[in-house]
Amino acid sequence: MNFSSDNAWGAHPAVMHLLAEVNDQPMMAYGADPVTARAEAALRELLEAPEAVIRFVATGTAANALALAQLSPPYGRIYCHEDAHIETSECAAPEFISGGAKLVTLPGADGKIAPDMLAEAIRRGKGGGLIAGRNAAVSIANATEWGTVYSVDEVAELARITRQAGLALHMDGARFANAAASLGVTAAELSWRAGVDALCFGGTKNGAMAAEAVVFFDPAQTEGFDYRRKQTGHVFSKQRFLAAQMLALATDGLWLRLARQANEKAQRLADGILAAGGALLVPVQSNAVFATLPSEAHRRARDAGAIYHLWPDKSAEGLDPVPLRLVAAWNTPDEDIQRFCATILG
Repeated sequence: MNFSSDNAWGAHPAVMHLLAEVNDQPMMAYGADPVTARAEAALRELLEAPEAVIRFVATGTAANALALAQLSPPYGRIYCHEDAHIETSECAAPEFISGGAKLVTLPGADGKIAPDMLAEAIRRGKGGGLIAGRNAAVSIANATEWGTVYSVDEVAELARITRQAGLALHMDGARFANAAASLGVTAAELSWRAGVDALCFGGTKNGAMAAEAVVFFDPAQTEGFDYRRKQTGHVFSKQRFLAAQMLALATDGLWLRLARQANEKAQRLADGILAAGGALLVPVQSNAVFATLPSEAHRRARDAGAIYHLWPDKSAEGLDPVPLRLVAAWNTPDEDIQRFCATILG
């Protein structure tokens, strides 16, 4: 019963099949291969963005750091939520790769940045002048680190404020598929049509082995990006193996089907927690469940071998109720969910 992360589970058979297929023949290196071209074209079609520039990397940290370094100079200010992955979990990679850009964190309920809070922070940042650095970009995650989802209208409002200030909007989409599936909207509606400039389209948490796509919707924003990617060690010689994973996910809507499955499994976990006397810390809007569980139910789950994270960290051990985070993957076994729910119910 492993609910630690969607990273814990493996790749979808369609991904593995295509990896094996592209392994059987020689192809040109560094992205000059037909698989990369097909994958880029498939993602442009999925995003309804024929002019988009798409590049593949192997990790979400690389995707976010490279995208933000492209959008911000070394003296830039990048606004994000205080719980954003780029702030809490990427070892200062955006600051390092950008050469010194500063993350400016903002509080906000349910893992989201409020529009008025963002507007005021941007105003203050601009007023700081030379000594404060230059406002450069805003970064939001969809789904957020709390599993919540920005609606299309919410993204558009943040984009309006961002653009009005002359900044760029980046979206950390490690779980972009889960957000789109939850809202029932298209990838285009949740990204460039809502005002997103750069999207990190996640694959690793949604059926890939290790693959993410960095998407710039305006080619004018990509000057020098390929050199930056190469300089930081993220241009793969056998690029086709990254591209094949994203191509498989983009084929026949697989990316969205897998996200729907994961979201549905998370909802069943949430229902079981509520039935056992637990409570949700935030609404379940993607494939993550943030909740509290009576300490006795938590003990039974641990004794039965259930794996999940305490929230926000191990210091929550001993609390009653116990705050925790569970994440469902597309292939989390239904029997594991049933067993977990039965165990905590007692």
